[in-house]
Amino acid sequence: MIYNKIPYEVIVCGAGHAGVEAALAASRMGASTLLLTGNIDTIAQMSCNPAIGGQAKGQIVREIDALGGEMAINTDLTGIQFRLLNESRGPAVQSPRAQCDKKAYQFRLKHTLELQPNLQIFQAMVTGLVYEHDRVVAVKTNLDIEFQGRCVVVTTGTFLRGLMHIGQNKNEGGRLGDFSAKTLSASFLDAGVELQRLKTGTPPRVLGRSLDFTKMQEQCGDENPTLFAFHDTRDPSDLFHVEHTGERRLGWVPGTAQVSCWLTHTTAETAQIVKDNLQRSALYGGEIEGVGPRYCPSIEDKFVRFADKPRHVLYLEPEGRSTNEYYINGLSTSLPFDVQLDLVHSVPGMEHAQLLRPAYAVEYDFAPPTQLFPTLESKKMENLYFAGQINGTSGYEEAACQGLIAGVNAVQKARGEPPLIIKRHEGYTGVLIDDLVTKGTNEPYRMFTSRAEHRLLFNHGSAELRLLHHAKSLKLLSDNRIKNIENKISAIEKWQDYLENTRSGGKTWGEIIRQGEPGIELPPEFTGGDKSVRDEVMYHVKYQGYIKREQRQIAKRGDLEIIQIPKSFDFLSIRGLRRESALKLAEFKPFTLGQASRISGVNPADISVLMIHITAAKRAVAAQMKTEKRNE
Repeated sequence: MIYNKIPYEVIVCGAGHAGVEAALAASRMGASTLLLTGNIDTIAQMSCNPAIGGQAKGQIVREIDALGGEMAINTDLTGIQFRLLNESRGPAVQSPRAQCDKKAYQFRLKHTLELQPNLQIFQAMVTGLVYEHDRVVAVKTNLDIEFQGRCVVVTTGTFLRGLMHIGQNKNEGGRLGDFSAKTLSASFLDAGVELQRLKTGTPPRVLGRSLDFTKMQEQCGDENPTLFAFHDTRDPSDLFHVEHTGERRLGWVPGTAQVSCWLTHTTAETAQIVKDNLQRSALYGGEIEGVGPRYCPSIEDKFVRFADKPRHVLYLEPEGRSTNEYYINGLSTSLPFDVQLDLVHSVPGMEHAQLLRPAYAVEYDFAPPTQLFPTLESKKMENLYFAGQINGTSGYEEAACQGLIAGVNAVQKARGEPPLIIKRHEGYTGVLIDDLVTKGTNEPYRMFTSRAEHRLLFNHGSAELRLLHHAKSLKLLSDNRIKNIENKISAIEKWQDYLENTRSGGKTWGEIIRQGEPGIELPPEFTGGDKSVRDEVMYHVKYQGYIKREQRQIAKRGDLEIIQIPKSFDFLSIRGLRRESALKLAEFKPFTLGQASRISGVNPADISVLMIHITAAKRAVAAQMKTEKRNE
């Protein structure tokens, strides 16, 4: 049966970290939105590590918050430990990270979705898509119910033909105890979407009371925690908002009652156990065809690829305040269960550990993301958007920012409005999406600061300043918050101008700061003001020269990023364009000249030829329109 006669503006398939941000973004823009999930009880499930943030990922979470997303505030209100990584290094690479109570995180986000106007949640597994005239128009479910929609966002995570491996043991599913979406892949293939396989994995979980923490090193949270959401521009009521129905969402005061994590390490015995059983691993025994994440290797990979290292650090991380379950960060494996027991028991402090859940590897289908436009819309089928691990990424944060962008762009497409595209110089979200759609990936993509050529501009405290123009034009934030951000920008500019132009002892305050003179005492009216303003001012003043250099480089390439290439542009007919480049450009269909210049094999001479032809084509269209207007 067809459920709805009037199509939803946006249908989101999947309720993981990409799906929830897509659904919230679309519904908060006023679009009628449907969120379909195979299991309502696992909405926003933290399938792997119950942590948010980390190197570059923390910056992404702050960008999500700057664009009206939910991940940051949800983390702050359910976090149980907060740490600022790279604190001893420059602010550009400092990244917030938080350990969360995984069930509190999940329950609060589920409740947030349930209370969201314009959003309907329904439990049904999507089994296929319905296409008409090269565009998606509806989705099919396992309940024989069809839902019509103008745009569809697919966020299936690891569930597309998901297959889990524990040694030779195989179980279908996207995660342990859950289902596998076995028919949806065929629907994508019918639309001409190419699919490949990737692999990821997760470590065992152990019972905390069976561990000997006296043999481990304690790792406490920061005394003054760095939060993810921009609380200084929010209304205080946003923190613990009570709905009109009287319902109050789960959560506690951010940064309070933090819990400890614990450090231990593998041993020579651990290494020997791995080496003796390597062929029993699903990964090394030939059971897995998908490519795994290079930057989050299994314990087998660690001992094979880094054989010179005598041991590897492991982190025991609590899964929550109301559970005694611990996550062994660093011990991901697909070895058989009996070997996993020996492995865990070979580690100091875990000699008598009781395993609650085994480690496993999971293989799943993904769609190489070069098949997408920078809007995350499919090049193969109109009105179809992909976000999250289906695009080849790994990590909750990478998935969430894609979901938000896909949700916004699905609404814009349904309404015939211009899309949201974050440029590479505006944030890690822009770098991530541009890397995916321009370069593609053959392994699970993880964001690092080194991937961003303009990372000096991406200090985590500046996210809402960098992205305000997008949030404002699309009404992704409340009017009051936008006003607060604009006031913050004015304060930053005022103090920056003051420090650069006010002298003290023959030098400007800016010169004194850059020279790093000891015992410097800045004006009390500045040091006693808002900390977020002070931090941003000091960052811009201290690194003024480097920041200006970055801005000059951006300006040089600015024209290339602005000049759009028409969708109907025929690259193969352009004289002077090398055949290799023409074929690649025709395949990738770049959105702008800037994106075209980053495609492997396309050189500066090709870009010059393209620029000439695009400019000539625009002049011809303009002349034709002028003639038609004269003849009217």
